[in-house]
Amino acid sequence: MNNADIMLDAAEAFVALVSELHHDDWDRPGLGVWDVRSLVGHTGRAVVTVLDYLPHTADVAELASAAHYLAVAYGVDPAVHEGVAARGVEAGHELGDEPAEVIETLISRLRVALADTKGDPVITTRFGTIALSDYLDTRLVELVVHTSDLATAVNREAHLPDAAVRRTLDVIADAAMLTGRGVAAVRQLSARDGSAFVLL
Repeated sequence: MNNADIMLDAAEAFVALVSELHHDDWDRPGLGVWDVRSLVGHTGRAVVTVLDYLPHTADVAELASAAHYLAVAYGVDPAVHEGVAARGVEAGHELGDEPAEVIETLISRLRVALADTKGDPVITTRFGTIALSDYLDTRLVELVVHTSDLATAVNREAHLPDAAVRRTLDVIADAAMLTGRGVAAVRQLSARDGSAFVLL
């Protein structure tokens, strides 16, 4: 299974969870400053940004991997993250009364666009140029992490594909190493430093 299929499968798991939401779920606290609607709006942008960036190709990739992209994003000016938060709120409102249908339509558009894309073009993103396959992995991370956030917020299960979770763990681990936080990640995954995760 290629990473486009893995990303699209994660997107379908996300929209399946969104389709389960009830009217009174949307105003619940979602994540940070976001309510559930804003969290869903932000997560849906994992699909939207691929559609937006696909036409904008470049000759050389400045970012060597998905982990490199995430490491660069981690180090940007905090004002950028404030902008992301604001766009999440806006995106949530734009979903209208049938969010699951809107997101499913976007996923269908992306599926067609990726099928029509030849090879692995380099595309231009807000953090630099990157191979499409690597950018799809960054969107996979967004989908997996925020689908789990949504599931927690609304007390439901996130039925994410194993391949999507496994790939997300790989990318996050690589990004942790690039940002000098590899040991911190190990400690979190071994119930150290206050983490409730128990593996060892």
